[in-house]
Amino acid sequence: MAVSLVRRRFTADEYHRMAQAGVLTEDDRVELLEGEIVEMTPKGTRHAACVRRLDHLLSAAARGNTSISVQNPIRLAEHSEPQPDLALLRPRADFYADAHPGPEDILLVVEVADATADYDRTVKVPLYARAGIAEVWLVDLAGGQVEVYRSPSTEGYREMRGTRRGEALTPQALPGTKLHVDEVLG
Repeated sequence: MAVSLVRRRFTADEYHRMAQAGVLTEDDRVELLEGEIVEMTPKGTRHAACVRRLDHLLSAAARGNTSISVQNPIRLAEHSEPQPDLALLRPRADFYADAHPGPEDILLVVEVADATADYDRTVKVPLYARAGIAEVWLVDLAGGQVEVYRSPSTEGYREMRGTRRGEALTPQALPGTKLHVDEVLG
């Protein structure tokens, strides 16, 4: 006799109640993806350095026109609250004190991957597309490239362009900005 397992999906509100009750703590490196609490991979030094570089480069380019959120939650839907490495947000006077930014607030999401590029490419990028995030960058440190995803749909992104060393990137939200892939990868 085959046993069928029933999975219980959590909502973002239940996920937050688990933290308030002490089931999850600030030390737990987890995020909520499509109702499942997923443990995040520890970040190595190359990963951390890349996130710092991106923060520095985008902060200089944004000049108050956007808000940069580093490794903080974003609310995509009732069952998804990932923590991308970086998100470029529409500015708000309250800095999102009342609620995590939602898809309508997010101009760019950046995921940095040292060993998790395949996971990010097949799980997180499609999740961002379904939520309608206009642009996603996947910085593949091992592959030596930055993948740029644009034109989201429920089936995924309609545009994907891989950029390598010697090339430049321009975020849609910052059209006058040019970041060199060499700067991003370090």
